Amino acid sequence: MSLKPSGEMYLETIYILSRERPRVRSVDIAEYMNYSKPSVSRGVNLLKKNNYIKIDEDGHITLTEEGLPIAQNIYERHVLISKALTMLGVDEKTAANDACKIEHVISEEAFQALKKHMG
Repeated sequence: MSLKPSGEMYLETIYILSRERPRVRSVDIAEYMNYSKPSVSRGVNLLKKNNYIKIDEDGHITLTEEGLPIAQNIYERHVLISKALTMLGVDEKTAANDACKIEHVISEEAFQALKKHMG
C-alpha cells in the first residue's frame, strides 16, 4: 500500500508522541493533530490494517518494523526542511507549517541534495 500524506502525518505524529511519552493512544493523536476522534480512529485503523502500527488490548499504539522507518523518514524531512526555511529567514511557525506540506511531495533526489547541502 502506498501511503497518502495523511497516513504519513499519522505515522509522524505517533513517532513524535512516542519520543515524548511512554504510551501513545488515539486520543493523544487527536489532541496533537487537532483532529476529531472519529477521524483519528479511521486513520489509525487503516494504518493497523496495513501493518504500519500495532494497537494493544489497552489501546496503546506502537509503530511496527514497517511503520517506524517511514515515520522516521517523514520526521527527518520535516526537521530538515523547517531548519532550511528558518535559515532563509522564514519565521518558525510558517517554516513548520510549510515543511508539513513539502515533506510529503519532495522527491528523494531533491531531499538528499538538500540534506547534503545542509550538512
